[in-house]
Parts: sequence; C-alpha cells; structure tokens
Amino acid sequence: MSRTPPPARKPRPGLRLLVVLLITGVLFGGVFLAKAFMSRGMNEFFDNMPQPPVAITTFDAEAQAWATPLDAVGTLVAVNGTDVTTEAGGVVRKLSFEPGQPVRAGTVLAELNTDNELAVLRASEAAAKLAAVQRDRWQALGRDQLVSQAEVEERSTQAATALADVEAQRALIAQKTIRAPFDGVLGIRKVNLGQFISPGTAIVSLQQLDPIFVDFALPEQQLPLVTEGATVQIAIDALPDRRFEGRITAIEPAVDAGTRNFMVQATLANPDGALRPGAFARVNLAVGGEQPVVVIPQTAVSFNPYGNAVYVVSERPADAEGSNAGAEGAADGPTLIVRQRFITTGATRGDLIAVTDGLEPGERVATSGLLKLRNDAVVTINNRVQPSADDAPTPQNR
Repeated sequence: MSRTPPPARKPRPGLRLLVVLLITGVLFGGVFLAKAFMSRGMNEFFDNMPQPPVAITTFDAEAQAWATPLDAVGTLVAVNGTDVTTEAGGVVRKLSFEPGQPVRAGTVLAELNTDNELAVLRASEAAAKLAAVQRDRWQALGRDQLVSQAEVEERSTQAATALADVEAQRALIAQKTIRAPFDGVLGIRKVNLGQFISPGTAIVSLQQLDPIFVDFALPEQQLPLVTEGATVQIAIDALPDRRFEGRITAIEPAVDAGTRNFMVQATLANPDGALRPGAFARVNLAVGGEQPVVVIPQTAVSFNPYGNAVYVVSERPADAEGSNAGAEGAADGPTLIVRQRFITTGATRGDLIAVTDGLEPGERVATSGLLKLRNDAVVTINNRVQPSADDAPTPQNR
C-alpha cells in the first residue's frame, strides 16, 4: 500500500529576512559594545595615567619701592630752529659759511648783488641833500614872510620824503646781507654762487641745539599729576646707552578735544649736541613718590581678556590624596605643584611688572612653560637658564 507524500511547505521569505536581520543586529551590536568597552577602558587609563613632571623656571616675588611712572613718546624740538631765508631777491654774490659749523647771532652768511641798489641809494642821497637845502632856504624865506607857509611845509615834506627814500634803500641793501638770527649750528647749504634766489628761498638750516625741547602728550586723566619743574628722563634710539634728564617747563593749558591728550614741554641741557631736533624720544616721568609693590617678571603672567593670572608653586606631600606620587620622575617626599591664581597688575619697568593685588612677597611663581601647566600639575624646577628679569634691559641688535 503506497503512502501519500506530505504536502510541500510554502516558502516563508519574511521569516528568513527576520532571522538575517536578527543575526546582523547581534553581530553589529557586539562590535559596537566591544568598541565602547575598549574606549571606556582606554579613557579611564589615560585619565588616571600619572603625568610626568613639567620642567619650569621660577622667580620669587620681590617687594620693591616704585615711583608711579608716566611713559610717553615725544619729539625733540629746537628752542630756535629755522631755514634762513632772504627778504629780497637777487643773485648770490658771496657765501660766507661752511655747512655744519656753529655760528653766533649776527654772523654774515651770504651776500646778494647790490650794485643796482647802491646806485639808486647814491641818487636818493643826492636828492635828499637837495631837498634838505631847499627846505632850509624856504624856512628862512618863510621867517621873512617872503613865501607862504604852505610852500614852506611843502618843501619840508619833500625833504622828509627824500630822506625816507634813502632809509628805505639802505634797508633794502641791508636785506641783501643775510645774517644768522641766533646762535646755532648750520645745516647743508641749499644755494650756490651766482644763483638767482627769490624772497623766501631757503639758504641754509640753522638750529639752536643747547638747550633743546622735548614735546610729548599725556592723557587728560594724568593732568593733576604733572607739574612744572618735575624731572623727566629721556631715552633715544640713536644713543641706547645714555639717559638724559630735563625738567618740565611748560604745560599746555587746553586739552585736545580730538585725542583727549594735553601737551607737555620739557627742557634739556644739550652741551655736546647729542640730541637733535626731530628725533624720536621715550619720555619717563615719575610722579607721586615711591610706593611699595610686589614685582615679578612679565613672562610669569598669562595676560587674558578675563583677567591676568600666574601659576604659584607650592609643596604637597607625596602621599596626599590626588597626588601624582607615582608619576614618572616624581620622588618620595614633598612634591612641587602649581595652582593658577588671578592677580591685578600695575606698571611695568623693563622686563618686570608690578602686582598690586593677589600675590605676596616671597611667593614663588612659574616664569616659563606656562602653556604646559594646569592646576595641581607636578613640576620640577630648573633655573639654570632663566628668562630676562631686568628693570632696564639692553638687548643687543643682531
């Protein structure tokens, strides 16, 4: 007896797809789970990994007495300085100076051709002489009442006019002899022999060098601090090793409405002529007397928009909670760490800066390696090579 074969199963594609999706999900889920576990373990390892000590240089905050400085930039100005010119035109007949030499007031520098003016002067003198004779004659006739008083006055006026013409011609001739208006040092000659020059043409520069002015501007807030007679220190780039001292001799009474600055003028002795008009000058003015300040190098300060800060070095026991006693290079015993502290800074002097609040004398601050530091970072000190910390640095030109 034959058996009837079982009926064929209908294909179920939906079930197959579901099984494939489940298997794929399990595989990818396992991969992501393993990756997350490994990442977590790696993060925990790096978070808890001991950090090697950071090598830094340090500086112990010092207590000093500083006067409140006012710094400004100024320009050296001659007490008397001008381009010597002529009031009358003419041809240069004689030059009586050497460029660069000192001269006294009244020294003849140049002469223009005056032949025509001298001829006119002789004619004017002759006419004046004749007019004077006629004036005297008419005055005598007038006393005898032989001529009218009007004729006498007319002859007197003609004589006075002729005499004035003589004086005017003499003044014109004198204008063609150019003299130094004050004591000073001559510059470079700007005209040549035989050259025709017009009125106002510059012949040579003349500058009075001793004494000399320095003009500089200060903000209006500092107006109450500045008084006449106060001492100023001047430095110029041309002579970096020298300092010049002067005194304030004039203060502009008005404040510039555009810049809100006021001008100050100081006078300096310049017997050797080292200071020259037009030179750039750095002006330092100490006011208010000396005040106690805490001083550190500027390299120790992190200047930020939200506040200036320093890293203060302190000791922490090696077995203290959260210490890096196991860090590479850390030794048993006290461990040096740094903590960031915000401070208030004041004036600067050379490489140094004054701290007005937030730091005490004797506290040790880091002066290099600041970018590698964070709070509670372990540090080692290596002061064999330190940043410059001079109140009057003199860097070399290279």
